Amino acid sequence: MTRKFIDCREFPSDTNCTIALCADSDQELLEAAVQHAVAVHKHEDSPEFRQQLKQLFKEGTPPIERPMSAAV
Repeated sequence: MTRKFIDCREFPSDTNCTIALCADSDQELLEAAVQHAVAVHKHEDSPEFRQQLKQLFKEGTPPIERPMSAAV
């Protein structure tokens, strides 16, 4: 199984969030990402939101430096 991640630095936010999450399973990563998105970014947990998050998963581990595609 390939490690996967999601990186908040790739998405503009009011908090300028620098959290990156990674896990060995999609389900574990999804649960952590949902908890973070709801608690920190005030998103509403829904099946549609979970599907959107899953589409943002990338293989590997997050880079140490801020991704180039991120808005500064």
